[in-house]
Amino acid sequence: MLLDSGEKIPTQKRCTTSSGQSICYVQTGSGPPLLLIHGLLGGSFCWRLNLPVFEKRFTTYAVDLPGCGESANPRNGDCGMRAQAGHLLSVLSELGLKQVDVVGSSWGGGVALLLAASNPELVRSLVLVSPVNPWSEFGRERVRFFSGALGAALLRMGTPFSRPLHLWGLKRMYGDPRRMPAGTLEGYSRLFLRKGLARNIVGMLRSWEGDLEALKSATERVQAPTLLVWGTHDTAVDPGSAEILRAKMRNCKLEMIEGAGHVPFEETPDEFNRVTLDFLERVDTAQQGLIGRSGEKAIR
Repeated sequence: MLLDSGEKIPTQKRCTTSSGQSICYVQTGSGPPLLLIHGLLGGSFCWRLNLPVFEKRFTTYAVDLPGCGESANPRNGDCGMRAQAGHLLSVLSELGLKQVDVVGSSWGGGVALLLAASNPELVRSLVLVSPVNPWSEFGRERVRFFSGALGAALLRMGTPFSRPLHLWGLKRMYGDPRRMPAGTLEGYSRLFLRKGLARNIVGMLRSWEGDLEALKSATERVQAPTLLVWGTHDTAVDPGSAEILRAKMRNCKLEMIEGAGHVPFEETPDEFNRVTLDFLERVDTAQQGLIGRSGEKAIR
């Protein structure tokens, strides 16, 4: 497969099903399993600058959740965060994967957190990149508007003609838009213009408040060592909520990337890849009993 970054890596594109929903994913590399979960309007494309690094140490699975990427757009299926966590659980079970390290971005970070809270024996560690959480007020009014009747109608009617707004929207995700990688606009535009996407986005937004309530309790139940990664210039999920989230989790480290926006894995991929791999190596060392006391898996 040729990623939009221009680098060839050996990959396999596959699809499976969960509750009748088609889920496609890119599989690459060898080693322990690493699951990558994209954000609300993303897909496996989002990880194009990370896969060539992660594949050297992990068997990496970059999913397209139902309603996103290359997976099917269900007409009536639930695509909210809680439902997506259930879909991922089915996929991991079908693949026979256990003790999975999970990286989730934004909305996908919420999905990852819900998956880990309900399946502590399955998720070995979490890397949450500016995850959606109940303590960020950014965008809440927009969610309420577009999940209502008028906003949903405007979203459905306007999405097919939204191409002129794509560059403006993407620039807002970067602390410094000049760092946007080549091919980013073209790749995301293909995702944004998929037939049926607006219908599924409306469904996701209508599940938003219920999903946030579920995240409140899930946050305190997560047992897996967790790394939070946030850009200091994030305008999508409040960086101020990072410390609140860190304090509510049992075993959590926070890494702020100075100057980055909402997608540091794209804007500052070298730094993101480094802090992620360093964290996963410490998790591995801790689980081998070389860090912590009395067998505890403490990441400091």
